[in-house]
Amino acid sequence: MKFIVRLHAEITIKSKGVRKRYGKVLVNNLKSILRRNDVNAKVIWCWDRIEVVVADDAHQDANQVSEILQKIPGISWFSRSHELPLPEGDPTDFTPIMDEVLACWQDIIPGKSFAVRVKRKGEHPFRSLDLERYLGGAILKHCAGSKVSLKKPDVEVRVEIDHDVVRVFGHKEQGLGGFPLPTQETVLSLLSGGFDSSVASFQLIRRGARVHFCFFNLGGAQHETGVRQTAYYLWQQYASSHPLKFISIDFAPVVEEILTKVDNGLMGVVLKRQMLRAAEIVANNLHTAAIVTGEALGQVSSQTLSNLSVIDEATDKLVLRPLITMDKQEIINIAQQIGTADFARSMPEYCGVISNKPTVKAQRDALAEAESQLDIELIKQVVRQSRVEDVSQIGETTEQRVQKVDAVQSVTSETHEIIDIRSQDEVDNKPFVAPKDDIVVRHIPFFKLATAFADLDHSKTYLLYCEKGVMSKLQALYLQEQGYQNVAVYQPPVKK
Repeated sequence: MKFIVRLHAEITIKSKGVRKRYGKVLVNNLKSILRRNDVNAKVIWCWDRIEVVVADDAHQDANQVSEILQKIPGISWFSRSHELPLPEGDPTDFTPIMDEVLACWQDIIPGKSFAVRVKRKGEHPFRSLDLERYLGGAILKHCAGSKVSLKKPDVEVRVEIDHDVVRVFGHKEQGLGGFPLPTQETVLSLLSGGFDSSVASFQLIRRGARVHFCFFNLGGAQHETGVRQTAYYLWQQYASSHPLKFISIDFAPVVEEILTKVDNGLMGVVLKRQMLRAAEIVANNLHTAAIVTGEALGQVSSQTLSNLSVIDEATDKLVLRPLITMDKQEIINIAQQIGTADFARSMPEYCGVISNKPTVKAQRDALAEAESQLDIELIKQVVRQSRVEDVSQIGETTEQRVQKVDAVQSVTSETHEIIDIRSQDEVDNKPFVAPKDDIVVRHIPFFKLATAFADLDHSKTYLLYCEKGVMSKLQALYLQEQGYQNVAVYQPPVKK
């Protein structure tokens, strides 16, 4: 099967040399990501498009390949391409083209409005309009309840005649847009695991920047594990073509010093300034061009224009705030779309808990006086003690950590119940089918599991399920550490 991939519009208007460079980067990224997902495919650069030709022996179906293409920065849209030769004897015999169009669209168009769009390259004894009218008539005849709408159709049937090759395109699927990695410079994103920082990181990835993650740990081991999983998810879904770093800094000593030495109203601003100072050291070590935060104007007291101004003065690095004009619901909506919302719901906002009656307009002289009481070496010390790892290794280290969690394949109704811990969207997209009719399956999203588990009948053993098995193992480990021994992971038998 073949997919036709179109570059994001901002790439196509660049100079010839830049467009070619961006296209070649995207081709390499496609090859790398498809190979990582065990898709045997050729990726071909054709200037006005990229062709992804999946080998006949590949195990993935069209939907699986589509899911991969949807998450690669730099792609405007793509669609399945069904190719056939233009009839040699009589090019005006449109019957083979009609048959292919009906095979692709006959089950989709009934009851809907449609338009046929034909584009041609080369010399042909017919006009595009001739083929459009022929195919439109055939669709009206074979698709009950359909009607033509050239301005706002429900379905666009696209056909391309490229000299002697006919391409009938399937459904047009939207890509991420943006620029391929790493066509922009490298940045360091301050990742807390909440809605804002994960969306800000995604926005920079989408614009073609390689994004390393810096985490200031204020909430202990479980908080760090959750943020590491967020970083791994962002890398795996949107940036797996290139290695990224995850830097974890134990910021508890810095917070403790601020709590004991800084006036209450200034604590939030001083904390943000100390974070930027630490991030600048990390950024310089990684040779990154900027620091990225998830701050939005006026969302909390430290994010007023006055406070953001004095916070930025703590570093010489450029500070990027891609969410600066967004409101919270817009940010949550994007987090839902990209898949980080459920991670964010499971983690409290630790940065917002240290100030009572915080100032919205911190004065520079007051900040200077407060920070003169702080140990300037402490920031350097906590950065030196930070832990750096490749984001790609997080999945493996997580797997090692949870090896002691039992995985169960054989389920009995007398002793087991299965808990599907995926988000509601995942459940809706791919419902879980119980291995036996008498097996009880509950749906408790992972971010609600810790509180809901105490109310369950503990004479049963509960088997946690998620599609990839990583989150279910983590949640099982958390519950075991809290003293619950009646929990394991459900591992569906491998289909032969």
